[in-house]
Amino acid sequence: MSEPVRVGVIGCADIAVRRMLPGFAADADVEIVAIASRSLEKAERVAERFGGRAVRGYAELLDLEEVDAVYVPLPAALHDRWAEAALDVGKHVLAEKPLTTNATRTGQLLDLARDRGLALMENVMFVHHPRHEAVRRMVADGAIGELRALHAAFTVPTLPDTDIRHRPELGGGALADVGLYPLRAALHFLGPDLEVVGAELTRGRGREVETSGAVLLRTGEGGTAQITFGMEHQYLSRYELWGSAGRITVDRAFTPPADFVPVIELDGGGGREEIRLAPHDQVAATIAAFVASVRAGAAPAEETLRQACLLDDVRKWAV
Repeated sequence: MSEPVRVGVIGCADIAVRRMLPGFAADADVEIVAIASRSLEKAERVAERFGGRAVRGYAELLDLEEVDAVYVPLPAALHDRWAEAALDVGKHVLAEKPLTTNATRTGQLLDLARDRGLALMENVMFVHHPRHEAVRRMVADGAIGELRALHAAFTVPTLPDTDIRHRPELGGGALADVGLYPLRAALHFLGPDLEVVGAELTRGRGREVETSGAVLLRTGEGGTAQITFGMEHQYLSRYELWGSAGRITVDRAFTPPADFVPVIELDGGGGREEIRLAPHDQVAATIAAFVASVRAGAAPAEETLRQACLLDDVRKWAV
């Protein structure tokens, strides 16, 4: 039996406390050994709940020999600095999305991880939920004929004015925070040869970052993807796959709770059908994927880099 992966957490962000630390604590293949914050008192409060040693300062955590891998839930603009620092001292990295704020830095870090024989993984959790693999199998089996188009949306209610996602210097904005999900869904189902052929990013009144947007993409074979996103909207998390002989709809697609019963709606030649799957914890699935990558000394990188390139292309189109 393999030893647990010894994880240190760089920062006590909400997603770390609410989702990832409970997931780490519940996984027998993970041991939480250290939690760092700029405030020792905050690190101590979090460590008291989840275990591990409280550390003041992120660099101090990286100095700990007992840490095999780090989880980085800092604001987006800080990911590349601390991911690179961790890789430089031989530690595997799971970083919140987006991995960095541009494709050049993403490529550099992925190259560094590969050269060091380390796992560098971006925390896009929905791709680890088995519902989406089930959808891919249905498409491959011809359930909707030839896949022609994807329509996807992820929108969330208005965030507080103080939320870091409103701050451009921290890498805020709707594109990287919520737009990344439907964009990744397009990559997941239509493949890496997608190109951006139109984009619009819109700022809400008084905001310094985009708060909504829409993107049109196409494949070399004529498939299309239309994605919509925003963080001043009613909640919506959905994609549809349109084929020559039917349609697949997936609701609550990107952030389902662990006890949610996943449904795949199929409208085809035989009428409408609801396919219900067993509930699945995509946080636990993501952690399991990271543990496997750590033990293999590498993590899948192609979609992470292609996603970063497409995010850059959207920004260029929308200027």
